[in-house]
Amino acid sequence: VQVMESGGGLVQAGGSLRLSCAASGTTFRIHTMGWYRQAPGEHRELVATITNSGTTNYADSVKGRFTISRDNAKNTVFLQMNNLKPEDTAVYYCNAKRTFPLPDSWGQGTQVTVSS
Repeated sequence: VQVMESGGGLVQAGGSLRLSCAASGTTFRIHTMGWYRQAPGEHRELVATITNSGTTNYADSVKGRFTISRDNAKNTVFLQMNNLKPEDTAVYYCNAKRTFPLPDSWGQGTQVTVSS
């Protein structure tokens, strides 16, 4: 499975961005898709995930500001980011989890920069 992100960029604090991630290849084994981020000098951390059935999970730091959604028919996941803060600045990675024992698939990442 290949995943590719799009939609990053530079935005002022308080602004919004929408990230998209499309999965291709052997997608029928995917059960969960999500977004992770990594800021300079930091570990990669979970932002939000969504299962095939629509169950979502968010990091506490983004609850109420970010919304994850999914188009199962198109194997695409979206991350709507509102009220962005400078601390949201990071490279955002899309992740697709498949049934065991298949490995996770990661995208190349897309840069999100929030200026104060």
